Amino acid sequence: MTLLNYRHLYYFWVVAREGGFSRAAERLGMAVQTVSVQVRDLESALGHQLLKPAGRGVRLTEAGQTAYRRAEEIFQLGTTLIEELSQAAARRVVRFSLGLPDGVSKLAVHRLLEPVLQLPDLRLLCHEGEFDQLIGELALHQLDAVIASQPAPSNPNLRLYSQRVASSPIHWYGPESLLRAALAVDFPASLNKLPVLMPTAHTPLRHALERWFESEHLHPAIAGEFEDSALMSLFAAQGMGVFPVSALGAEDLRSVRGLRFLGETRLGEDLFLIVTRRARQHPAVLRIQSFEATQAGGS
Repeated sequence: MTLLNYRHLYYFWVVAREGGFSRAAERLGMAVQTVSVQVRDLESALGHQLLKPAGRGVRLTEAGQTAYRRAEEIFQLGTTLIEELSQAAARRVVRFSLGLPDGVSKLAVHRLLEPVLQLPDLRLLCHEGEFDQLIGELALHQLDAVIASQPAPSNPNLRLYSQRVASSPIHWYGPESLLRAALAVDFPASLNKLPVLMPTAHTPLRHALERWFESEHLHPAIAGEFEDSALMSLFAAQGMGVFPVSALGAEDLRSVRGLRFLGETRLGEDLFLIVTRRARQHPAVLRIQSFEATQAGGS
């Protein structure tokens, strides 16, 4: 297989465009002999004569015309590539590094981030972990923001700012196969007759739900515990049990087949945006903050 020398091809292309070796050498700032040798090397490698004398200049052979058309395409593409790379370098990518503690409703966070996803040239990085760990990374400016179900701890040394950006009631959903019989019993008493999926024990929502169970004299059988609400919904759809979810995040459940609404509690789930002073004017942060205003305006 013949490997094409693109430098030699470029010299040939310039010679063909200029109509002769002298003008091509002048344009390239090279000796005529050097350009001539490079073109002859190309002809030798391809096994075809590309140029032939024509008066004081040269003209293309039949093979040369084919080579010239392809060279024209190649070097025009090269020009386009340079222009596109220049445009890409000039474009400002919006990088947004977000921390999501274990147990925060990922379905609700997805809804909260909808305005952010409309930012042009966005690069979103989502990091999951323990709340305290993420707060430490935020304080060290390794993250731009944290969205959590609790505000930042009261510590003046951290210099963090918390804002509640969403609050919604807790809804219960479950697979249709389980709910057919349970719907004959009023909610929430029906939870005593159903397998229940719950957030893990270290989350604020879990503690709130346990207090609510006690106030309603409920003793449900817990079939599973999950840190991720999206994962919990998938297991529920497979028939494992019913589960609680923020009404804000329930919007995404429409894409999960087989789930039906069971009931609504008096509980509410809050989401807090936590940032440093440096990140308060980040375009993604401003869009998340506007979410609360949008919700209030629509209520």
